[in-house]
Amino acid sequence: MAVQQTKKKASLASIVTENREVPLERIRNIGIIAHIDAGKTTTTERILFETGKTYKHGSVDEGTTVTDWMEQERERGITIVSAAITTFWDLQSDSSVENGHYRVNIIDTPGHIDFTAEVERSLRVLDGAVMVFDGRTGVESQSETVWRQADRYQVPRICILNKLNLIGADFEGSIKSIRTRLGANALPIQMPVGIEHDLRGVVDVINMKAYTYKGVDDNKLTEEEIPADLKEKAKSYRDELIEAVAEYDDGVLEKYLEGQELEPKDIKKAIRAGVIMGKFFPILGGDNRTVTVRTLLDSVVEYLPSPIDLPPVAGVNPKTGKEETREKNLETPLSALAFKVVTDPHVGRLVYVRVYSGKLKAGESVYNSSKQTTERIGKLVLMHADQRELIDEAYCGEIVAVVGSRDLTTGDTICDPRNPIVLESISFPDPVISLAIEPATKADQERMSLALNKLSDEDPTFRIKTNHETGQTIISGMGELQLEILVDRMKREFNVDAKTGAPQVAYKETVKRVATGEGKYIRQTGGRGQYGHCFLRIEPLGRGEGVVFVSEIKGGAIPSEFIPAIEKGVKEKLESGILAGYPVVDLKVAVYDGSFHEVDSSEIAFKIAGSLALEEAAKKADLVLLEPIVKVEVTTPDEFMGDVIGDLSSRRAQIQGTEERAGLSVINAMAPLAELSGYATRLRSLSQGRASAYIEPSHYEEVPANISENIVSQSGRGSVS
Repeated sequence: MAVQQTKKKASLASIVTENREVPLERIRNIGIIAHIDAGKTTTTERILFETGKTYKHGSVDEGTTVTDWMEQERERGITIVSAAITTFWDLQSDSSVENGHYRVNIIDTPGHIDFTAEVERSLRVLDGAVMVFDGRTGVESQSETVWRQADRYQVPRICILNKLNLIGADFEGSIKSIRTRLGANALPIQMPVGIEHDLRGVVDVINMKAYTYKGVDDNKLTEEEIPADLKEKAKSYRDELIEAVAEYDDGVLEKYLEGQELEPKDIKKAIRAGVIMGKFFPILGGDNRTVTVRTLLDSVVEYLPSPIDLPPVAGVNPKTGKEETREKNLETPLSALAFKVVTDPHVGRLVYVRVYSGKLKAGESVYNSSKQTTERIGKLVLMHADQRELIDEAYCGEIVAVVGSRDLTTGDTICDPRNPIVLESISFPDPVISLAIEPATKADQERMSLALNKLSDEDPTFRIKTNHETGQTIISGMGELQLEILVDRMKREFNVDAKTGAPQVAYKETVKRVATGEGKYIRQTGGRGQYGHCFLRIEPLGRGEGVVFVSEIKGGAIPSEFIPAIEKGVKEKLESGILAGYPVVDLKVAVYDGSFHEVDSSEIAFKIAGSLALEEAAKKADLVLLEPIVKVEVTTPDEFMGDVIGDLSSRRAQIQGTEERAGLSVINAMAPLAELSGYATRLRSLSQGRASAYIEPSHYEEVPANISENIVSQSGRGSVS
């Protein structure tokens, strides 16, 4: 472990410029992910301090952090947008990787579920992650969510148990929760010396050494023998660790089976192999003091992969439709993925890009294979939270931002025009809550439209649509906090005053059985007429499968050029809703017959016919409403547990179970989002302000008939079929 670390106090620009051309094997692209308030941003701030990037510890409470740079973040003490920053670390320990100078690109992500898109797109482009857990509670609800997201993108992780210096810290209990709730093959590679207020260092169970400090701000570490009362436990952890990781490296396994003593380098080599495979997750533990942060930085370098430790990036050749790969080196043709868009008040539109292969140069033309268009790269910048550094080219393995691109959006692939490839894009959840918004004055109208479009460009989970029946503008998102902050940003960044209505739940409609419908549109107006005629069949799909449109036309009953018009009419009708004005989802629509007129048939006629046929079929297919169901986790003192459960039950919640965590009762339930309006205030009232709730979107379920009747009648569209 690097006990003494020299800080380089050079300027930001000189540090980065001097170290741009770090070999690929010495680059680490990592994210800091966790449940809200587990300590992600504070951990990032300590890393920046320990690596010489900052001169003092940034504080979330004081609003002095580097990565939480937005006014709303500093006011609320939460991370809203992911922030990218680059720093460097000199590995000095006896390691399985080469000692020396390493570049660490860090993305600090939000913990609040409303901003889950920030985590999703960050994990899509990262090579590794540091998962931060609160050492008092272990795995919490959002911990499970971000862990699953990391699993989906196969991101290797190391874990750190934070806050072991606080009352209620439970090192072994937190490890158990990681192993049981996440099903992770995870074991500690260090353990705390002391706990709660007595925490004074850590034991490195690989090297069997203790590192201690005297005071809270003591940067001087003392290497010493493991305290006598911890020796047996440390040896037990070490033996268990060796048994768990030996199999990941053939040479280490051979030594282990022959009964040879394994050196620390051997153990680290096996750990690294297991982490990169995604089969092992080492656990560190402590607080945000020097010893833990330095150990964490060493572990990031030693165990998390460089870009070349992972398989070549895979994609599809848009010309042939076949899968292709790109080796991660500078000589391979360019391939890069746009994963984030931001509007910068100083330079305009910035698009964050991860370069997977080759080089991206300022001023060159590249191919946007997702949109099949050519993009010109204006300027390139390296981002350091809200600070920028102009560069001429970006290398394989880097995360940079493109300035001035109009068409490049989240999920787009840019590549060498002569060697096109489309990389896997990024999928985002659908919004679950919406509200009406209108400008405070007529002068705000145009500015509001511009602001909303820019904000939806940045956030893929933020949607805008106009209700043509009422003329209202409806904005939708993942939660009330997200929409509240977006409206606040409109006022601060775009000088737009807007009024909003009460939040409304984003219901959906679907069908329960197969049905058919006929649509015929005929108009004669004295000249050329209009003629469109089609038959559609609709059938239900599984929840979350979306809308599928297929053509089963045979024998030319409808010319092929009119099929897209029918599809357009169908999809527009599905979007505007049939039962109560909510989008219709999870169904397959097939056009199977129809007729046309040699002269009068047109695209507009078939579009209208498609819409009419869809509406007729849907009304025969047992239309029902779906409502968003959310996962609710309430943490409360025991004496309020009965009242809390009773209140949840009155809100149509289904109690899933209860458990004890950090001396408090945790109630897990599933509840309709529509019933949770004002729940935070009610919970504070029931518990004298001592209980807290975490709410996370889960899935959609059918609305009970009596409630559905009421929603439909309020919409003015009729009654439930």
